[in-house]
Amino acid sequence: MKQINEDIRQENFKQVYLLYGEERYLRRQYRDRLQKALCSEGDSMNTHFYDGKNISVGEIIDLAETLPFLAPRRVIFINDSKLFKTGGEKMAEYLASPNETTFFVFTESEVDKRSKLYKTVQSRGYATEFTVQNENTLMRWAAGILSRDQKKITENTLRLLLSKTGSDMENIQMELEKLTCYCLNREVITDQDVEAVCATRISSHIFDMIDAIAGRQQKRALELYYDLLALKEPPMRILFLIARQCNMLLQTKELKSKGYDNRTVASKLGTAPFVAGKYLTQASRFKTSVLRSAVSQCVEMEEAVKTGRMNDVMSVEILILSVL
Repeated sequence: MKQINEDIRQENFKQVYLLYGEERYLRRQYRDRLQKALCSEGDSMNTHFYDGKNISVGEIIDLAETLPFLAPRRVIFINDSKLFKTGGEKMAEYLASPNETTFFVFTESEVDKRSKLYKTVQSRGYATEFTVQNENTLMRWAAGILSRDQKKITENTLRLLLSKTGSDMENIQMELEKLTCYCLNREVITDQDVEAVCATRISSHIFDMIDAIAGRQQKRALELYYDLLALKEPPMRILFLIARQCNMLLQTKELKSKGYDNRTVASKLGTAPFVAGKYLTQASRFKTSVLRSAVSQCVEMEEAVKTGRMNDVMSVEILILSVL
């Protein structure tokens, strides 16, 4: 990220940029910065956008070979093409020696670093990964946004906010905007404001449900399930998320048993360190055999619903009660 900022400051640009990783908000922010720096405002003749895995590489290469019209460069933005996972050989061959007046900006959620295209971008340009940010970084960033809007918030209230939003920066930004509007005539944002305004993500509901199961709080677990149904969440999606959570806890226990520290566990799970910390705490409350059994039961319940042997709403109820 520092390299991109430096390139923009010095107006000394690489011919190819690859922005990839889980954090969509940062990918979009840096893509927009590059667009503002590389392209003249309103220049649709020399600025081009391609999106999705069905794009034509041949068409893009033909366009790249076309000289820019009354501008120093032609810029092609390619989003979520999946070319860095498979099928990017033709693009890699072209980028090994591209038209010097054409620049490329790729944004991808996932890449294969072994691919020819990734290695070509590394050698010809700049590739940077945007990972899920840790809790301290998210808190500083969120506090900075609120400060610009003349709002104050305590550390504990920020933690409450993140417990509801998760680590997705786009989601956090939307909730901050709602809080700012809600507290329009007040300087300090309180816990009560967060509870009143901010939506709890379904993943947080699932986490709380698993917590209730671990604490043998049958009534609480079922209440959380019925809350999700009231929010129009399909029972089979809830079942899938319970299975996913149990599988993550199982992986967490296995990684911890191998002696990995929390940061390494977070990296292998593909999540933020503070989220991994919550997984570690929750996983410690279950035996490995119980988690394995829960995952198997989720598969059995899904099959029972799909074959018509069980009602979908009832299947999750039975799962919750049987794990307890």
